[in-house]
Amino acid sequence: MNIHLNVPMTKEAASSLAAGDYVYLTGTIYTARDAAHKRMDETLDRGEELPFEIKGNIIYYMGPSPAREGRPIGSAGPTTASRMDKYTPRLLDMGMGAMIGKGKRSQEVSEAIVRNKSFYFAAVGGAGAILSKCILFSEVIAYEDLGTEAIRKLEIKDFPVIVVMDSKGNNLYDTAVKKYCTL
Repeated sequence: MNIHLNVPMTKEAASSLAAGDYVYLTGTIYTARDAAHKRMDETLDRGEELPFEIKGNIIYYMGPSPAREGRPIGSAGPTTASRMDKYTPRLLDMGMGAMIGKGKRSQEVSEAIVRNKSFYFAAVGGAGAILSKCILFSEVIAYEDLGTEAIRKLEIKDFPVIVVMDSKGNNLYDTAVKKYCTL
């Protein structure tokens, strides 16, 4: 099923999403990878505010390549999400709406997704040049010293993702493998 969704998303707007749905996101998302997640976690440990509003927002696990002339960003493919798993339940419990990455997630993340009625979207790995065409604007908003791992605010239009883990606990990585094995 193809769904067009504006982001940041509301729980109501996303409530009908199911594992396996193809979704096209339009609006604002944020990027953060390993180093940015570590720094955000340290910020929260000190009792300080995150550099952007986490509630309802989506974090894309991505570190872009440099932009070519006339483009807002270079190649913008997903990175392996499991590297952020130790930080993710805390962010989900704070109201993060969803994540975009690639690869499987831990049981703790799966439980936090269900507990918070959140989602994990997958973007196609190896398609960073194509995905970058859906990014209209990119701006570093925090941790500039981290280079490609700095937190960026992205404006996107029809950014293609697949719901891999839905708010009911369905996991496409599990169900697709089982389905494939029965063929």
